[in-house]
Amino acid sequence: MDLKELRQASKIRQFAASFMFAGNGLKYVMKNERNFKFHIGASIAAIILGILLSLEKWEWLILLLTISSVLSLEIINTAIEKAVDLVTEEYHPTAKLAKDLAAGAVLLAAIFSIIIGCVLFLPKIAHFFL
Repeated sequence: MDLKELRQASKIRQFAASFMFAGNGLKYVMKNERNFKFHIGASIAAIILGILLSLEKWEWLILLLTISSVLSLEIINTAIEKAVDLVTEEYHPTAKLAKDLAAGAVLLAAIFSIIIGCVLFLPKIAHFFL
């Protein structure tokens, strides 16, 4: 094996390892973060409702984008909280602000996901009763 092949093999191993690291992060939030578990539950409920209401392709795209946004922001929020905790154990207004801002981003996405869910689901649910 020449030097070029060795470098290529090393890049492939690094790429594969990056998936393992990402998987470790997902396992961590699923096991340890209560809010992430809540959002997973809400996501499953929305997906089941989407199946029951026969969402159109474009509606599925919006729903899945919304779900992935909330879940991704929850993971980023956790990462910011852990990084801030690593830097300081003492109360610091800037550390609190960093955590509050990250949590605010998740809250904002969650609020808009509820609005999007209402726009997608309520007309279809109302159709059954009218």
